[in-house]
Amino acid sequence: MPFFDQLVDQTAAARAAMLRTPQLQAGLTGQIDRATYIAYLTQAYHHVSHTVPLMHEARMRLGHNPMLVAALDEYIAEETGHEAWILDDIAAAGGDRAAAIAAGPSDATAAMIAFAYDTIRHGNPAAFFGMVFVLEGTSIAFAQQGAEAVQASLGLPPAAFRYLTSHGALDQEHMVFFEGLMNRIDDPADRIAIVAMAKAMFGLFGGMFAAIPMEAIDVAA
Repeated sequence: MPFFDQLVDQTAAARAAMLRTPQLQAGLTGQIDRATYIAYLTQAYHHVSHTVPLMHEARMRLGHNPMLVAALDEYIAEETGHEAWILDDIAAAGGDRAAAIAAGPSDATAAMIAFAYDTIRHGNPAAFFGMVFVLEGTSIAFAQQGAEAVQASLGLPPAAFRYLTSHGALDQEHMVFFEGLMNRIDDPADRIAIVAMAKAMFGLFGGMFAAIPMEAIDVAA
């Protein structure tokens, strides 16, 4: 079985657990209010702002693997500046850019970021690609659907969904590249590290969603 297929298979249970997160399910069906959407964007800003720095951290430690360095160079060129798109979305949704920045990450978002840095710095830096698998795979599956559902329910302008709508399409292209890249990885230690990171990240990413306030739904429950 190609390694990419192994990665999908071995992380299926963790992915399914993440998908059961109530906040994620509510977003996919448009059952969130504007404040919840802005709260989600705020956390997205705080983890996406670390995407490129994490890539640089991994790149510094993967000099022995030119294939992965070249892949990271492509990702860095593509992902630079995307956190600014999220701030634009916050403003278009009626939120406050400065307040979002000042709010900082939730404990759950901070835990996800810290785990990623720690793994790259003190473990196998190839593990970073397990995080890529989780973030891009989730984006492909749900970004466009969630954006359409929330926009329809809240009546917000398209300008409030640039990050989600752009990434739904962009990450489809990325995943084709990613699948080919994973199938070229033949080091067993790298494979183990990538799978372990993906499993952990599904849990941590789900935790980020679970920490987003969703008072209207909570009260109804």
